[in-house]
Amino acid sequence: MISFGSNPSPAAAPREDAWIDYYQKLLPHWHSVSLSHQHSTLPISISRVNQFDAARLDIEMSAMLKEQLIKVFSLMKPGMLFQYEPELDAFLEFLIWRFSIWVDKPTPGIALMNLRYRDERAMEVRGKVRTGLEGPGLTVAQKMWYCIAAVGGQYIWARLQSFSAFRRWGDSEQRPLARRLWGLMQRIEGLYKTASFANLLIFLYTGRYRNLIERALRARLVYETPNMNRAVSFEYMNRQLVWNEFSEMLLLLLPLLNSSTVKSFLQPFSKNKSSGSTEDDSTCPICRASPTLPYLALPCQHRYCYYCLRTRCAAAPSFRCSRCNEPVAAMQRHGSIVEHKTRSQ
Repeated sequence: MISFGSNPSPAAAPREDAWIDYYQKLLPHWHSVSLSHQHSTLPISISRVNQFDAARLDIEMSAMLKEQLIKVFSLMKPGMLFQYEPELDAFLEFLIWRFSIWVDKPTPGIALMNLRYRDERAMEVRGKVRTGLEGPGLTVAQKMWYCIAAVGGQYIWARLQSFSAFRRWGDSEQRPLARRLWGLMQRIEGLYKTASFANLLIFLYTGRYRNLIERALRARLVYETPNMNRAVSFEYMNRQLVWNEFSEMLLLLLPLLNSSTVKSFLQPFSKNKSSGSTEDDSTCPICRASPTLPYLALPCQHRYCYYCLRTRCAAAPSFRCSRCNEPVAAMQRHGSIVEHKTRSQ
């Protein structure tokens, strides 16, 4: 019989239960790897620019609501609404909080940036995550403390500052208690600004907690959905670029143009071209006052102040009369001989 290949010897064939030995050897390594991944969260990177833009959009939204609310009281006594500006700001902030954070929805700016608040304390207890974006929203206690700090705290501080400024606590040398309270307020404000600056540096490094309130409540901004289509209309961007380029061109060219030349060029197209004949000839067409030292512009013989006519002729050799737009070749004192404009004073 012809053999086309040699069969392996029975001694080289693996045993039927050999896989069990390999499984038992790899099982401890598998358990160690699974335990290490079970207690670790996937690192996620939330765009810092999006978080800053969300805060800016919320500020713009509050400003728009405030502007519309002020228009409602536009017919009332002027200045009356200015006295209650802190209450108005607090009321608008409360409305935004009530219809967004309190009902487990993001604020308008946060929603536009595809973000939402997440309770970071619950994520530390839960541990394992799938995409890094899971997690419950804020608790009722976190929402209440957010309202107390963001709405009530800002309102109380604004009212306290206006009251202390009105009572002039900083200038009251005869009342040491008011002076000490003013100094305490200044120190508290300095400490708050220092802590806010330190929090900003930490936020730029880690990307977590934009302000001190979010850091104290452990309320972190994460993406609402992992994937979001970016649908941006470039119509307004192109329009803005065109206007910026046009304004820069005007800023470059306007200083190079002579105002009198431009005025004389546009005067034939002016609708009030015939109104010059109806003007009072007894006043100077430059300063619009009665000439104290009257001079005549030749050959049109319109009256000017001496200094008005002399400065215009010295600045622009091709100066034209402001009334009739004729070139001024010489100047003559009213009732005197002719004085050419090129003649030195």
